[in-house]
Amino acid sequence: MQPCPLPKVAVLTMVRDDETFLRIWAGHYGRLFGMRSLFVVSHGDSDMVRDTAAGANILPIPYEPDPRFDAKRWQLLNHIAQGLRLYHDRVIVGDVDEIVLADPAQGTLAGILARHRKARALTPFGLELVHRPAEEPASFEAPILRARTHVRIAPLYAKPCLIRGDVRLSRGGHYATSPRLVMPAGLYLLHLKHADRALCAATADRRNATAAATGVARPRDAMIGRHWFAGSRNDAADFAAIDAAEIRGGFGFAAERQAMAQSWAPRPGTPFFEFKLAEDPALYRLPERFRGLL
Repeated sequence: MQPCPLPKVAVLTMVRDDETFLRIWAGHYGRLFGMRSLFVVSHGDSDMVRDTAAGANILPIPYEPDPRFDAKRWQLLNHIAQGLRLYHDRVIVGDVDEIVLADPAQGTLAGILARHRKARALTPFGLELVHRPAEEPASFEAPILRARTHVRIAPLYAKPCLIRGDVRLSRGGHYATSPRLVMPAGLYLLHLKHADRALCAATADRRNATAAATGVARPRDAMIGRHWFAGSRNDAADFAAIDAAEIRGGFGFAAERQAMAQSWAPRPGTPFFEFKLAEDPALYRLPERFRGLL
């Protein structure tokens, strides 16, 4: 049997001031697909973005505080992704602190994509990489998955972010108009927000300042994520929950994947589809085979 030809992949994100995450994002996807396959919307057109993602395709746009920031951002990303998919087999769309990984036990990311070439949207299983300083005092530097080895299930980050064809993503990229849930074995989305405590706090400070600059005091009066507002923030509680969490054995999450598939249904009042899966505070250790991937 002839092996499936590897797909032509474009990777798209938008960034303004997240230098550390952009370096990780560009390094990971650049190694996998080449820097010319990366597309970065530079919100504010900073030199940092051009330097950190050197070799990628940079699309500069002006920055100004806007209470509709998130809605406009995802409208733009949807339009760009639809253009890119005309010239690529698959477009990966997401925030700069989100990394799609393939479990080496299942092959490479390109190999998994090749095996699911016809699916309109692929949904990786969502995991959040977390920092437990007492056990992991090392600085947040490459190889990251040796410095940080604990994850928790993150249903909100099981995003249908690998698209082909005429697929539209919701604000935040959490839902898609594709009516079929395709979650390949071994495909994960790793969210890095809590992967380093100092970086998490510094990033939250910048998000809070951005939200405050819009002049909007309450999340419900803006189209920006609630977590961008200072009043929704409680770093101490978040970090304490990570420190207190049970660490479970096993990896693969077959029961959770089955529950997601069984609950798959239209999202009421929208053109999107969704699954139901409760948050779980328990932690899991990444298997050793993941350690060199990031």
